[in-house]
Amino acid sequence: MASRPLAALAPGLFEGRTVLVTGGTSGIGLATAEAFAGLGARVVAIGLGAARAEVSPGLDVELVEVDVTDDDALRAVVAGLDRLDVLVPAAGISLGERELEWEAFNTVVSIQLAAVYRIAELTRPLLAASGGSVITIASMFAYFGGGSRVAYSAAKGGVVQLTKSLAEAWAGDRIRVNCVAPGWIETPLADGLDARAKERILSRTPLARFGAASEIAAVIVFLASDAASFVTGAVLPVDGGYLTTAV
Repeated sequence: MASRPLAALAPGLFEGRTVLVTGGTSGIGLATAEAFAGLGARVVAIGLGAARAEVSPGLDVELVEVDVTDDDALRAVVAGLDRLDVLVPAAGISLGERELEWEAFNTVVSIQLAAVYRIAELTRPLLAASGGSVITIASMFAYFGGGSRVAYSAAKGGVVQLTKSLAEAWAGDRIRVNCVAPGWIETPLADGLDARAKERILSRTPLARFGAASEIAAVIVFLASDAASFVTGAVLPVDGGYLTTAV
């Protein structure tokens, strides 16, 4: 396992740049916020549970309590930015079989898809000014769906198409838009899996382990960096090979 995937990147890679991460108070979002902060960026991480979020010592991450479905709150965050180079809309929720009910379905899609577009739309002028980058978060469920995660799967499929569409629509603004599609990652969203489910997952994963949030963050950093300057509209699975056997 690559225990320090970010060690391969140059220190100060994002010095002088500003990064906004939604869902940045836990899981992949928090790992992403820490990754950019460790590379010199000013990082604003918004989400629920900001007061409980624990940032690694020595890293400067501005945590802000925000519900991503609250339009006024999103506007206030964006108004407080004097520049923006990278947007990572990573807020996520999964309600399992409850997603077959309309209220739960609507909640999940609002957070996982509609809020992704809304924060992207609000930050577009800042991103255009800097020639910035958007990295969205899809999922392996965008490829094969899930009967127990109907809304989640639908929303993540929508994120993939939103990514490709915005990559074309905003190319004239010099904004690159790419997507990471994580597989099974050690995050709070995976905590509810029982031992049997985990065993099934590992048996279908060629690398035979769950990924770490830091490994997703490292790929997000790559896509935001100048190393990916000719990459836009791409969807990159980061799943230990799960998709090679799952479909």
